[in-house]
Amino acid sequence: MAIHQFSRAAYDRMQAEFDDLSTRGRFAVAEKIERAREMGDLKENGDYHAAKDEQGHMEGRIRQLEYLLENGEVIEEGPEGEVRVGQKITVMYDGDSEADAEIYIIGHVEEKLEGFDIVSPGSPLGTALLGAKVGEWVGYQAPNGELKVKILAAGPA
Repeated sequence: MAIHQFSRAAYDRMQAEFDDLSTRGRFAVAEKIERAREMGDLKENGDYHAAKDEQGHMEGRIRQLEYLLENGEVIEEGPEGEVRVGQKITVMYDGDSEADAEIYIIGHVEEKLEGFDIVSPGSPLGTALLGAKVGEWVGYQAPNGELKVKILAAGPA
């Protein structure tokens, strides 16, 4: 069983980033290192150390993406109006008006989209939302007590 669940869009973004970094990215950093080596003394060569740092960060990201892609699965869209991983969810907290509604993306941090907060499916709110339908109220235990939210919309991110 897969450890991580992703929407098709997030999985495809990660695969594209992995492909780019493991090919073009590695060649580009190797060229930077080679150019820096040509400058001479490596002990005091800032360009060389910067390129090596960049290489280390990039290799870390490549390994992270490789792990996520190998241990992840794509969750396909479910029935319309049902909350699933990778969806944009609009919720209204109990006692608030619809004008105060908040919009989240539910899923792994790799589901990130500019301007939206991520709710983990394993968090109390995420667990309560998954499988629920638009129009339903769901409750969950928060650090400051029980909270209830109404699902106003759920759809592709």
